[in-house]
Amino acid sequence: VQLQAFGGRLVQPGGSLSLSCAASGSIRSIIRMVWHRQAPGKQRELVAGINNQGITDYADSVQGRFFISITRYPGKNTVYLQMDSLKPDDTAVYYCNAQQSLEGAIKDVWGQGTKVTVSS
Repeated sequence: VQLQAFGGRLVQPGGSLSLSCAASGSIRSIIRMVWHRQAPGKQRELVAGINNQGITDYADSVQGRFFISITRYPGKNTVYLQMDSLKPDDTAVYYCNAQQSLEGAIKDVWGQGTKVTVSS
């Protein structure tokens, strides 16, 4: 599986931004896709995830402001993160993660990060 994330940029507080992550390759093995973020000087944290049944989960800090979704096409899945009411605390590098089920084990695949800066 290969992941490519896009969409990070500078945005003003209160603004909105949409990130996307394209997954290609052995996508049939993917059971869940997740957005994480890492702010300067902090540990990487889970932001939002979506599994193959479309069940979503969110960090408390983004609940009600961020929304994860996915589109599926043969050979390619794209997961989106719609971010509304952005705050300076949302500033971070955002990473896309795919969890594959391979022979009973879970394998994590990571894409490159995309930087989001929330500042006036």
